[in-house]
Amino acid sequence: MKHLAIFNNDATVLGLLIMMLTIIFVMEKSQIHRVKQFFKYVPALLLCYFIPSIFNSMGVISGEESNLYFIASRYLLPASLVLLTLSIDLKKIISLGPKAIIMFLTGTFGILIGGPLSLLIVSHFFPTLIPISSEDLWRGLTTVAGSWIGGGANQAAMKEMFNVNDQIFSSMITVDVIVANIWMGFLLYGAGVNEKMDKWLKADSSAIEDLKNKLIKYKKENQKIPTFLDYMIILSIAFGLTGISHAFADVIAPYIQDNFPFLGKFSLTSKFFWLIVIATTGGLILSFTKFRKYEGVGASTIGSIFLYILVATIGMKMNILAIFDNPGLFVIGFIWMIIHALMLIVVAKLIKAPFFFMAVGSQANVGGAASAPVVASAFHPSLAPVGVLLAVLGYAVGTYGAWLCGVLMQTVSAF
Repeated sequence: MKHLAIFNNDATVLGLLIMMLTIIFVMEKSQIHRVKQFFKYVPALLLCYFIPSIFNSMGVISGEESNLYFIASRYLLPASLVLLTLSIDLKKIISLGPKAIIMFLTGTFGILIGGPLSLLIVSHFFPTLIPISSEDLWRGLTTVAGSWIGGGANQAAMKEMFNVNDQIFSSMITVDVIVANIWMGFLLYGAGVNEKMDKWLKADSSAIEDLKNKLIKYKKENQKIPTFLDYMIILSIAFGLTGISHAFADVIAPYIQDNFPFLGKFSLTSKFFWLIVIATTGGLILSFTKFRKYEGVGASTIGSIFLYILVATIGMKMNILAIFDNPGLFVIGFIWMIIHALMLIVVAKLIKAPFFFMAVGSQANVGGAASAPVVASAFHPSLAPVGVLLAVLGYAVGTYGAWLCGVLMQTVSAF
C-alpha cells in the first residue's frame, strides 16, 4: 500500500533514524527507575526495529519508496559482518555442536508442513476470508515458502516454477514481510530475556556463554584508546573487503548464471549470496591475522553501529496497517508461523537446546542472510557469523523445501 510520506528524502530519513537510535541507547543507559524497568523487559534492539515500522505505518516515512534498506543491506551489512568476525574464535563456533543444525532443520520442517496445515485450517474453517481462488492461493503461497526457507532468490524461483501472476505475488510479498518481521520482533524480545528462556527450556547454554566470555576477555586485554589512524584502518578493512566482495560477486554470479544456470536453485546465481559469503569469509580469514587486534580499538562496536542502522531500515519496510488490506492471507501467514514456532519449541525442549539456537535457526530460515546475523548479534555481536552460516544453509535447501511445500499445498487445496 503506497502512501505519501511526510519525509521522502533519504538523507532526512537516515538522519531521523540515527537520531532515533541515539535516543533509544541514551534512554537505555538512563538511571531513572521507570526507564530502567522498561528496558529490563523491552530490549533496545526491539525498539530500534519497531519504532521505524510505526513511522512507516503512520506515513512519517515510506519504506516502500526509500532506498535506505538496499544501501544498508549491500554496504553496511557486509561491512559489519567483516568487523564482527575479526575477533571470532572459529574453533569455538564449531564446538557449539550439532544443536544449531538440528534447530535450523526443525525450523525448515516447520515451514514445510506449516504451509499446507495453515491452508487446510483456513480453507476449512474460514473459507470466506480468502478473496482469491484456491488455485491462485496455493501457487502464491509457494513464494512465501521460498522466502521463509531460503531467501529472495528461492522466492523468485517459486514464482517462475508455479507460474504465480504479478498481482498475487505482490500480495504474498506483503504477507511475507509483515508476518516475518513481526516474528523477528518476538525473537529479538526473546534475545533480551534469553536467560529466562533457557531456564524454561532447561537448556545448557554454557558453550555459548564460554564463547561470549572469551571474546569479552580478549577485547578487554587488547583494549586501548583508538587513534584517528586506528579508525581509518578499521573502516578500510570493512569497506575494502566489502568492495572486494562486490567485485567478486559481480563476476561469479553472472558466470554461474551463464554456464551453470541449474545452480540457481541453490542461490548460487545471486550476487547478494556471494556478497555475504565472501565478506564473511574475508572476515574469518582476517581473524587469523594481526588485524584481529583491531577488536581492541572498537572494530565490533563500529560493526554493531552498522548493524543497528540495518535493523532500523528493515523495520521501516513494515507497514502494520497492510494487515487490514487482506486479512485472510495474514491469518494463513500467522497460523503458518505459529506452527513453525511450536515445532521449534517442542524440539528445543526435547534436546534442551539454548534459545539462541532456536532463534537463530528460525531467523536463518525466515529472514535469511540479511537478518539472521541481526538476531544472532542480539545475543552477542561476535555471534553474528553463526546466523550467516545457517542462512547460507537455508539458501541451499530453500528451493527444494519450498517446492515440496508447494506440492503439499496443491494436494491440500484439492480437499
